[in-house]
Amino acid sequence: MINRRNFLTTVALGTASAAVLAACGSPAPAQTGSAENPVTINYTWWGNDDRAERTRKAIALFESKNPDIKVNGNFTDFAGYWQKRATEAAGGGLPDVMQWDLSYLRDYGQRNQLLDLGTVKINTDAFDKSLLPSGQIRGKTYGIPTSTNAFAVYYDPAKLASLGIAEPDGTWTYEEYNAFLAEVGAKSNGALFGGTDYTGIWWMFNIWLRQNNIEAFTEDGKLGFTKDDLKKWWNQTVALRGTPALVSEERVTQLAPKSPFGSNVSATESTWDNFMAAYLGDSGAKELKLVPVPSDDKDNLGLFLKPSMLMVASAKTKFKDAAARFIDFMVNDPEVGQIFKTSRGVPASKTQRDGTTFEGTDKLVVDYEKSIEKYLKDAPEPPIVGFGTLETSFKRISSDLNFGKLTVDGAADAWFKEAEDLIKQNA
Repeated sequence: MINRRNFLTTVALGTASAAVLAACGSPAPAQTGSAENPVTINYTWWGNDDRAERTRKAIALFESKNPDIKVNGNFTDFAGYWQKRATEAAGGGLPDVMQWDLSYLRDYGQRNQLLDLGTVKINTDAFDKSLLPSGQIRGKTYGIPTSTNAFAVYYDPAKLASLGIAEPDGTWTYEEYNAFLAEVGAKSNGALFGGTDYTGIWWMFNIWLRQNNIEAFTEDGKLGFTKDDLKKWWNQTVALRGTPALVSEERVTQLAPKSPFGSNVSATESTWDNFMAAYLGDSGAKELKLVPVPSDDKDNLGLFLKPSMLMVASAKTKFKDAAARFIDFMVNDPEVGQIFKTSRGVPASKTQRDGTTFEGTDKLVVDYEKSIEKYLKDAPEPPIVGFGTLETSFKRISSDLNFGKLTVDGAADAWFKEAEDLIKQNA
């Protein structure tokens, strides 16, 4: 579990014995290349054009320092990304190296589709020891965190000022947050929405459960909350749906893959703090700010540091050494930190973190995580098998709820049936 008190410190970590994920066993010799005849590895990630530009710069830097390796990179949006991975996994052809999400780590790791990174050399000396287990399953390391992030409410101060609305300080209940969203919609005469329906976001629901001391999942892989809990959550915004407080589902669909907030259609957005660079790039805003999510318990915000993404490799890669060198570079190299800043989250490696200059909006993200440190609790370990499917269905069913295709009761029934069927299949 992630110890947030140690994570943000700048104290040197560990002992030399924790320096490297050393090889265990005797794997077959990896194929290597040369400057004259480099090997080519495939790397894929999700994100927008801003992340693509930064990633290509990092790849070019890696290739300049490792002339015996070429990296063939490509990207897509988050939803399309996992559809592609599922297709590739079924056909036995996952890319050599992949950007990964915690939600899908157990699915692919337990099915032996990801490389055990304990069989290759990746320097983990600069990582907090409590962070690395987030990429581990049953004692094997399948993912190395690139960075961390925390949930927040983004807002555009210029838009609020134009409406004569005071900036929030983040000490709000759900009732107060809803009133704020309604005020934005009302004062803008419908030209600007308060935000999107935050109850359609699984991680906001997870945070709300934590605020109420309810587990999302039990240790034996079952649901830790009831159907009534889910109904109560989806009823949080029932009075706001169909009003200028929330962007309509039709509009959300029209704007995709951009978010309403990035498209300057809403004044706020509840999401992970590492979206700062993407939102600035999409919206063209001069400044964006972050405050904590609402909570009805001022002493329990339900927040935690989550690996914003991990680096993994295919179990079937023919170039284990090349893949390991690329992963090591992407998570540890200080110049890579300078390229990404906080666009992937706050760098998880102390070496990369210390080698990165955080200014302006990047400093806002780092400062935000420091400001909520006293509220942070241990992050959940890799979710249950099939969680990625459950998260997707949560969003889909929430969308149907906002389209008016389902009632709250019907939505809860539909999601619980899918969840219970999936858990039974993977038991």
